[in-house]
Amino acid sequence: MSTTPTAALSQAGVSIWLDDLSRQRIQTGDLDRLISERDVVGVTTNPTIFATALSQGEAYAAQLHELAAADTNVDDAVFTITTDDVRDASDVFRPIFDRTGGVDGRVSIEVAPDLAHDAAGTIASAKALWTTVDRPNALIKIPATVEGLDAIREVIGAGISVNVTLIFSLDRYRQVIEAYLAGLEHAQAAGIDLSTIQSVASFFVSRVDTEIDKRLDAIGTDEALALKSKAGVANARLAYELYEQVFASDRAQALVAAGANHQRPLWASTGVKDPSLPDTLYVTELVAGGIVNTMPEKTLEATFDHGVVEGDTITGNYAGAAEVLDALAAVGVDYDDVTALLEREGVEKFIVSWHELLDTVRTALEAAR
Repeated sequence: MSTTPTAALSQAGVSIWLDDLSRQRIQTGDLDRLISERDVVGVTTNPTIFATALSQGEAYAAQLHELAAADTNVDDAVFTITTDDVRDASDVFRPIFDRTGGVDGRVSIEVAPDLAHDAAGTIASAKALWTTVDRPNALIKIPATVEGLDAIREVIGAGISVNVTLIFSLDRYRQVIEAYLAGLEHAQAAGIDLSTIQSVASFFVSRVDTEIDKRLDAIGTDEALALKSKAGVANARLAYELYEQVFASDRAQALVAAGANHQRPLWASTGVKDPSLPDTLYVTELVAGGIVNTMPEKTLEATFDHGVVEGDTITGNYAGAAEVLDALAAVGVDYDDVTALLEREGVEKFIVSWHELLDTVRTALEAAR
């Protein structure tokens, strides 16, 4: 029986991953504490997380001096620092990876955001990250842009495990699953053991509400305002329905029979942006078996403290979720425009963070020299 809300969430079939990583967390044992006390079984990273980690504390000082002494350029320094952190975190999570047969104990690292619209560059970067981290429990994050879809097929086909990120629309999510299945078929044809390939599809939640709620406020009618803060959960629930449908197909089942794993849905952007909302909204309203919820520490602690986990809150709510999207269209919210905007903004924000990371490391190298 569960003794904490995070334990209850785990028992309900949700894998809790921390959306944060720093060398300080690894070295101080904080990551071990979150594993033992908060039921954390994986970690996701992104350029913003690394930029924050590098700008705070002294944990990177010694390595920065070594890299400066070796006259390492900025790009190579960032590559070395981030892959070292992911490798060390992967070692922390290795017992969970072994215990769960490779399902959890995963640590994600993202290809450079500048490559979001460069399929060939993304493929090369993904392979370099995978080879350098050199841990079976790593996941390489690739954004779900049109060009990213080509890269996902190729990288999965090469036997590399992938976290597909920045998914906002149901149509794009369907394309992501298609890319995963096609990649598995390529891997199978190449004689790769399909059981060694894992993937998650990161469906962003709170950003959908932020953009749609802004549009509902502008419309201003009672019908529009009544729909505020409902789109994100509804969209994610319909994504889970799509996941169930596609992986029940003959094509997917044939691959599973050959040893392949389901590409699990992952809820990302699960910290609430609107302070008037319950701070566990995107956790407790999105519970079902076989999913991942990657949480910033603030959301993780809120869930541990007062989250109310009542079992599956997704699979019985598909009709209601579809009604929400229909109602949004009826009041004038253009779903396709919203999700296309969010994808563009998501890529742009990560590019900005990536260059902030490069600038941070450049400054530190110059100071060390």
